[in-house]
Amino acid sequence: MRRPSKDSSLKLSAEGQRLISLAQAIVQVGSRVEERSLEQQLDQTLQRLLKSNHQDTIDNALNVLFKDDLLAYDTLTEAVEAVSESSYMVELEDGTEQRYTALLIAAPVLAWTRFTIPQGPIPADLLSTLSAHFGAHLLADGVRLAMAPHLFSIDQLPRSHGELYSLTHKLAQAAYKNLPVKLQLKAPDTVPFLADTRYLLVAVVVPHGGPIFRWQEPAHQNNFQAERQAALEQWRTQATPNVSRLLPGCGIELLLPEAYYVGCREADKLIRPVSIRAAVHYLTNTLGCEPGELRAVIAGFGEESSEAQVDEYRVAFTMRQSTDVVYGIVWPLYGQEDEDGTPVEGLMNVAEPAQRTPLDEIVACLNEIGITHIKRHSERFVAEYCDDCGAPLFADPTGELVHAEMPEDAPVGTEHFH
Repeated sequence: MRRPSKDSSLKLSAEGQRLISLAQAIVQVGSRVEERSLEQQLDQTLQRLLKSNHQDTIDNALNVLFKDDLLAYDTLTEAVEAVSESSYMVELEDGTEQRYTALLIAAPVLAWTRFTIPQGPIPADLLSTLSAHFGAHLLADGVRLAMAPHLFSIDQLPRSHGELYSLTHKLAQAAYKNLPVKLQLKAPDTVPFLADTRYLLVAVVVPHGGPIFRWQEPAHQNNFQAERQAALEQWRTQATPNVSRLLPGCGIELLLPEAYYVGCREADKLIRPVSIRAAVHYLTNTLGCEPGELRAVIAGFGEESSEAQVDEYRVAFTMRQSTDVVYGIVWPLYGQEDEDGTPVEGLMNVAEPAQRTPLDEIVACLNEIGITHIKRHSERFVAEYCDDCGAPLFADPTGELVHAEMPEDAPVGTEHFH
């Protein structure tokens, strides 16, 4: 399931047309030599546009390709993500030019609680400790790093490729020069969820062509997967107590840090089962019931203009003897996901013998936590929201779209639908 980056007018500038032509040419070439030459031209064009903050030119080109050429759309999307999350630096050292590569890395933290999941500035002592663990357990020898002094919520991450490009370059310069990072962040209100993701952002700088992560060093390439898993376990062991200080009252799980876009997408997927578990934990404690006394109702939702495509599943919860929806969570579909299957994106799940459909994953998660009474609606619903508060509407057991409401005598909390 692909989506254009955002709504924009479709008036193409010359640079926008150049982006389209290069992306289409890359799809059609017959050799790696041609492909690399065209990719370099595409990257250079994107760098100029991002540096001058011409996001609209990129968005317009993406929208045109989304309608006319999905293969070229994917090519341009991959290119603009790569350019915005990385940079190439040429520095003069002892009279000689040295080339470096910089990459922005996302280190996601899955968090869940019945209270509020914090976000915000990281104290200097914790920042130093987390940076030391990050370098020691994850990065190849000699890699320089700079960690942003902020624990980001999804609402505080860069909203555009241009904003990410600027942040990548700012952190990369700090990493190269070993300088402290100063950020002026707009701090939008973060909606409190029972389960949500927080992010550490780290820029790394490495001599051009050198390994970035420890498992990419020549000594570990024959045991790539084992070394990668060992690095993750070390990162979790050493960093979890420190991250817990930033997230008091929360259960947390640290994911493997990855290049920014891959890391964020992996976190988007892995927070979904955590959201279900957190919702059931909240309901059983608040309503004084066992998981087996709950019923789950699963329904697929999509846009009104698309008759068949499911964009997300909404899981409503009722008591088994009632049709009243007391709570609900949203299970969005990402990337190439659809109701028929879930191709792997990133490397987190490479060891799985077979891919399960999103519905299989939802049912397995519900069964694992003790909910066995599950109803699935076969019809696809149009995604609707409450006119008053904007909350998603959920399908009850009869197929009526309703607002989820806790019983009047239930304790009042700040929980929201994820």
